[in-house]
Amino acid sequence: MLHRDYDTQICSVARSLEVVGERWTLLLVRSVMLGVRRFDDLQAHTGVTRSVLTARLRRLVDEGVLERRPYQDRPPRYEYVLTEKGAGLWTVVEHLRQWGDEHYPEPGGPPRLIEHRDCGGHPDRHLRCDRCGASLEMRDVRALPGPGLAARGIEQVPGEPVPTSG
Repeated sequence: MLHRDYDTQICSVARSLEVVGERWTLLLVRSVMLGVRRFDDLQAHTGVTRSVLTARLRRLVDEGVLERRPYQDRPPRYEYVLTEKGAGLWTVVEHLRQWGDEHYPEPGGPPRLIEHRDCGGHPDRHLRCDRCGASLEMRDVRALPGPGLAARGIEQVPGEPVPTSG
């Protein structure tokens, strides 16, 4: 992590990286965006250790990026959902996905496709639908397994919910 020395480095990027700049953090946010919300599922989906997962989730909750919600009483179990602040990271994650697909492609193609729920188009570089031109936000799209997963013989990522049409 960066040192919290904002007297010498007054920078919004540096302050943002204090929250989401550690490797596992954005991967966890990405997983929650894909619908993976429970601790064990997040661990399976990302491969992060339990101790690191616990620390990163606690930090994201403390920073207001995720909210911890109970889903079971006995024993107490929680799931993690994006807050409005967390949902605001969708554009960052989507741009990173596009950048990675372009500069570090899987041999079989993209591992995941992002599809506009309304028309089946895909986000362009400006996060507008390449088919209908709508400006896209997280709630407007769904993630589907792409050809890069199929090329590896994977139909569904472990711990990730099956995509739905709704």
